[in-house]
Amino acid sequence: SFKLLGFLDVKSVPCARESVLYGSLGSLVVGLGHFLATSRVRRSCDFAVGGFICTMLGYWFYCRYNLAQHRIRQRMLKEGMRNKILFEGSSLDPERKQTGNERSDS
Repeated sequence: SFKLLGFLDVKSVPCARESVLYGSLGSLVVGLGHFLATSRVRRSCDFAVGGFICTMLGYWFYCRYNLAQHRIRQRMLKEGMRNKILFEGSSLDPERKQTGNERSDS
């Protein structure tokens, strides 16, 4: 496994690998673009580091937000499936059509 900054295990943390990869690509694009525009090496390296940090953090938050949304939808679907199995065929089943005899019993 690869540890970033000595403590962030890129392999086991969700979204870490993609964030580092997109950050590297952003760093290359920003640094090279600034160098081609100004021909200043040191300043281009500074921009590259800034591009890495901004791209990595931007994608990190985007990915974690989508992951949280996905987990919420999964939890809701799991609960809905459990309720469907629990109430299926009973008088509490919302999909069951009630007949006249069942209505008078309730």
